[in-house]
Amino acid sequence: MSTHVREAAVSGIFYPKNSNELNLNIGSLFKDSKFGPGKLPPSINTEKIYGMVCPHAGYMYSGAVAANGFYELSSTKFESVIILGPNHYGLGSDVAIMNRGSWKTPLGEIEIDSELAQEIYQNCGVANFDELAHSRDHCIEVQIPFLQYIRKEIKIVPIILINQGKSMCRKLGMGIYDSIKKRNIIPIASSDLTHYEPNTQAYEKDKLLISAILSLDIEKFYSILISFNVTACGYGAIATVMEISKKMGATKGKLLKYATSGDVAGDNKSVVGYSSILFV
Repeated sequence: MSTHVREAAVSGIFYPKNSNELNLNIGSLFKDSKFGPGKLPPSINTEKIYGMVCPHAGYMYSGAVAANGFYELSSTKFESVIILGPNHYGLGSDVAIMNRGSWKTPLGEIEIDSELAQEIYQNCGVANFDELAHSRDHCIEVQIPFLQYIRKEIKIVPIILINQGKSMCRKLGMGIYDSIKKRNIIPIASSDLTHYEPNTQAYEKDKLLISAILSLDIEKFYSILISFNVTACGYGAIATVMEISKKMGATKGKLLKYATSGDVAGDNKSVVGYSSILFV
């Protein structure tokens, strides 16, 4: 393993800093029967999962919604996970892949699949190796403790996006597909949906966007995004995973759970939307 370790940037903020507390917290999110799956993994799912959309807010807001996807994923066999998300800080490259070392959370270190990262870089032609871009952002980091909870040994490829345009995401998706088409790899899109709008408005807009996601229709997805000004932060990550999943054989998206921060915390005036979606 390379000596480079990406230290946790948001532990103690988005999720607990103490490993025992974090384990208990994640367990409680799985056992949450209102917003989560209501039970601990592993699941009894036998359906082939080609990809996933998962929220990335603080665990107290979106953790239970996120747990739905990881619960279903817990019974799936896969070699590595590619996690794509939006670059919230605008640091570094338009499309930044981290290709060496490991990521550290309170639950331990998770190694980067350097070989797969190299293949994606060569096949997609739109990315750079860039550690700075990943140094502060939470969108990938918050997914990792869930992966560590459901699987002892796992490798990841982190990819963070400034450029989330349709043509770029199609190119990236095709490059990733070419890299994984003969392997059992799960791509995860880390994204929240509507940001800081009233609860009823968030539901209306997100329902439209989710309909396009479930139909795996990237043209419709971008059309709704623009026409209705849906402020999903990781829309490019979602589009990329839609493209990969469709190429890999997915025929539809499956909505496991949708909720807003207002549903969870009670303030409905200015909410953020969260969804857990599988591509099957």
